[in-house]
Amino acid sequence: MADTASRAMIRTQGRRAYTAAFGPSRSGRRHPLVATAMVLPLATLLVVVFGGWEAVVTQASSVGVMLGR
Repeated sequence: MADTASRAMIRTQGRRAYTAAFGPSRSGRRHPLVATAMVLPLATLLVVVFGGWEAVVTQASSVGVMLGR
């Protein structure tokens, strides 16, 4: 309990180092198209690596049947 001040100071220094390295964080919202453009390459890679295309097709088919289409 007596060592809390030094731990807090170390934590503050860590935050300052992170902010200096990666810049200040923005608190705004990202445009949906930008978010999509960021996610698509990773999603494509995961589908190719893990062979998930069949799973996506199967799930979409099941949802279509549930909805009556």
